[in-house]
Amino acid sequence: MFETILVPTDGSEHAAAAVDRALSLAAEHDATVHAVCVAETGPLGYLRLPGETESAEEAINAQARRVVGAVADRPAAGGLTVETAVLTGPPGTAILEYAGEVDADLIVMGSRGRGGVHRLAVGSVTDHVIRFGDLDVFVTTAHSS
Repeated sequence: MFETILVPTDGSEHAAAAVDRALSLAAEHDATVHAVCVAETGPLGYLRLPGETESAEEAINAQARRVVGAVADRPAAGGLTVETAVLTGPPGTAILEYAGEVDADLIVMGSRGRGGVHRLAVGSVTDHVIRFGDLDVFVTTAHSS
């Protein structure tokens, strides 16, 4: 049923639950997994402080590469095709654009479970993907298995 599964990750506990679920689904369906991390900048872009040897952009991208690389290194990924990518831009938009580029059948995402005023005022990346995407989204929680 699924051939291409996209799993955005930031290395958090919630994202780890989504990665576990994505790898499990990929194994069940013999699907390719695309693990992505969005290297997000602040409103001023990337800054370099005096004396830094590495720019903030380089540091953020290096961390994002480590996060997606860890997905392919998981034991559950053994035997699966796992592609990795570091994306830039607003996270929800970048994830949906990448999903279109790889013709994803499913996006598996974690949810932090925030509610109340914060969710109403800020929303979430998962909400954005669900609201503006046109493909199935499987939302996990940190306690999902």
